[in-house]
Amino acid sequence: MTSQVDADDATLIGRSLDDPEVFAALFDRHAPLLHRYAARRLGPSEAEDVVADTFLAAFQRRGDYDRGRPDARPWLYGIASNLIGKRRRAETALYRAYIRSGVHPAEIPGAQVEDRLDTLAVNRPLARALLALKPADRDVLLLVAWAELSYQEVAAALAIPPGTVASRLNRARIQIRHALEEGD
Repeated sequence: MTSQVDADDATLIGRSLDDPEVFAALFDRHAPLLHRYAARRLGPSEAEDVVADTFLAAFQRRGDYDRGRPDARPWLYGIASNLIGKRRRAETALYRAYIRSGVHPAEIPGAQVEDRLDTLAVNRPLARALLALKPADRDVLLLVAWAELSYQEVAAALAIPPGTVASRLNRARIQIRHALEEGD
């Protein structure tokens, strides 16, 4: 039998149906990057709630998971995206704070340098451009750019066809490019 470390996500989810504690391995595996993604979108305090709610929803729905998909990231990011969508006002407020002040309204002491350098706080024009995107286009763009999901994974996460992912991503990239060029 494979260890929990070596088991793919689908195997862990299947095992968790009989032994719920196995689900903790899925949390350990994916929570840090999911938190980083949510913190970029909503800020650190909201990110904690999104990650907790994502894993709670995933745990409650684990019996419905398609175990033909060995990687649960798209499923988890899809749940997180829906939860972020419900907190759209918080995301908008965070982007506006970046634009106004250029600093993150709630810096995390001890955050990694790469997080600070990669934040929107150092790039007001990008924050402004992201704020101007339609929420559906922003979701696709940020799942590709920040969560590093493939087109297929984004399609699975958002339950949309891959062609829609491609068109939304293309539209978002064009809008971002134009907004950044105008800012120069």
